[in-house]
Amino acid sequence: MIFRAVRDGRPYPEHNFTLKQWAEIPPRPLRLDQLITTKRELALDKLLAEDSTFYGDLFPHVVQWNGGLYLEDGLHRALRAALQQRNQIHARVLVLGGQEG
Repeated sequence: MIFRAVRDGRPYPEHNFTLKQWAEIPPRPLRLDQLITTKRELALDKLLAEDSTFYGDLFPHVVQWNGGLYLEDGLHRALRAALQQRNQIHARVLVLGGQEG
């Protein structure tokens, strides 16, 4: 399996972080098999698009909560990395509630 688990929805509370606030978090490397997705489905056209990050952050957004690392934004980039035989990505990690993961 590529990811630790696949979910449909976010189990953590709303954080209301803006793109500007996300951009202030330095990216760090994460193994794909540590991540839990928050989306069950993806759009194949976005996966294959060369400019999929043109309007967004270059780095996926991950929320660390209750011992889990939840991939909130960047599923297509993470799956693309897996298809390229990479087992890790660089992502911005927001720690909620001071929980360790």
